[in-house]
Amino acid sequence: MNKKRVVITGLGALTPIGNNVEEFWNGLINGKNGAGLITKFDTKDHTTKFACEVKNFNVDEYLDKKEARRMDPFTHYALVTAEEAIKDAAFEFEKEDLERFGVIYGSGIGGMLTFEEQHTALLNGGPRRVSPFFIPMMISDIAAGQISIRYALKGINYAVTSACATSTHAIADGFVMIQTGRADVMICGGTEASITPISVAGFNSARAISTWNDRYSEASRPFDKDRNGFVMGEGSGTLVLEELEHAKNRGAKIYAEIIGMGASADAYHVTAPAPEGEGAFRSMREALRDGGINPEDVDYINAHGTSTQLNDLNETKAIKKLFAEHAYKVSISSTKSMTGHLLGAAGAIEAIATTLAITNGIVPPTINLENPDDECDLNYTPKVAVKKEINYAISNSFGFGGHNATLLIKKFIE
Repeated sequence: MNKKRVVITGLGALTPIGNNVEEFWNGLINGKNGAGLITKFDTKDHTTKFACEVKNFNVDEYLDKKEARRMDPFTHYALVTAEEAIKDAAFEFEKEDLERFGVIYGSGIGGMLTFEEQHTALLNGGPRRVSPFFIPMMISDIAAGQISIRYALKGINYAVTSACATSTHAIADGFVMIQTGRADVMICGGTEASITPISVAGFNSARAISTWNDRYSEASRPFDKDRNGFVMGEGSGTLVLEELEHAKNRGAKIYAEIIGMGASADAYHVTAPAPEGEGAFRSMREALRDGGINPEDVDYINAHGTSTQLNDLNETKAIKKLFAEHAYKVSISSTKSMTGHLLGAAGAIEAIATTLAITNGIVPPTINLENPDDECDLNYTPKVAVKKEINYAISNSFGFGGHNATLLIKKFIE
């Protein structure tokens, strides 16, 4: 098959360190910390009292009030970043074949706040108190559906849910749809708004998130010896993927090109990664094979880097196994040190970070890396961003359930 080339022509971001792409990128390269005490609910009885929340966001500035009331915040976030990305791509919709314009968009958890609120309504007032909008507000596919409805996009449309690999899988699927000729344009990404009482309690019970309430600004510390769990984040990221000739014919701005994707299953444990990072290794290996490049060609890795003991260690082992001596030469960073872990939206904002790293020739830092783990001894770009020409980069995402996904992105050259 003569595969089509796939380029990135639009970006949209809503994150704990910036409410649009420009703010997000400036936050990344300046080492901005998104952590703070939780403001969304009373944390008095919770073990963890902090997270990386989206800040100064008023949905009424973006959506009609009546419309917004019928959506969960995770859908608000998705629509806001989709609008930014679509405007960035500068489409003239009257000139587009909207049957070849699709959406693949995911959420790891979906409308958790809506679920909690409506369950409380059920317990307090009985079945008749449950909103008729409960189901379409909560289900995780509704962000994809709402984006397609808003812009009358009639092509491929579905949601992906694979925990923390969700939006990387969504982008990978969109890439394949265009590459194989099934679509001209795909809106891809992920969204999450799960900083809610039951989510925080659940992650606490699983001992997955940090409990450094007195040191919350230092709590997200990937690859550091003192790491003790991830920091929850929220927000959304959207990328416009486009077939190269389609983009060129309309004079689109091109950020970068996606040339490969990899995916694998650990087939090992519901939360712990496979020993020695075996699944992560295969995911990265397959992305490089798909893109037809060698490990030593890679200049930058945006690591999954969650700040948990097992993930950081096993991802490091996977990188060493695949890249051998080049593992010590490639630049690596975990932008989760700044944004926290956006769960199902993490892969999308990290794909945006990777794209902008290529475009701008800057490797974002890993902040809070004060005391590196003896077994995590690679170049994680500690504390300060570094200028570097980046021709090829990969972005990793690994999710509960053993889901692994990797994107291979390159500098665009005609």
